[in-house]
Amino acid sequence: MSALAALNHLLNFAAPAAALAVLLVLCGHVFMRNLAKPHGWIAPIAINFASGCLALGAGLVLLGRDGRMLTYAALVLACASSQWLVLRGWRG
Repeated sequence: MSALAALNHLLNFAAPAAALAVLLVLCGHVFMRNLAKPHGWIAPIAINFASGCLALGAGLVLLGRDGRMLTYAALVLACASSQWLVLRGWRG
């Protein structure tokens, strides 16, 4: 596999985590302005992206194949949990 093909595979692997991270932060700024405004954009996107990539990597290791629905469910749970933690959702 060439370096360009490997980069393409890596970007396609991480694309769902990136899209979900951006979407969560955008929705947080639209629907929860008071909670999301002090946190900005870059840090929450980076935290959600990192937790999503960890969930995708764990799914790849545990299930042996990329793209399983259980892995995507774990991606959603991981990103939603990290967004909740970033916004300090337990405070109400």
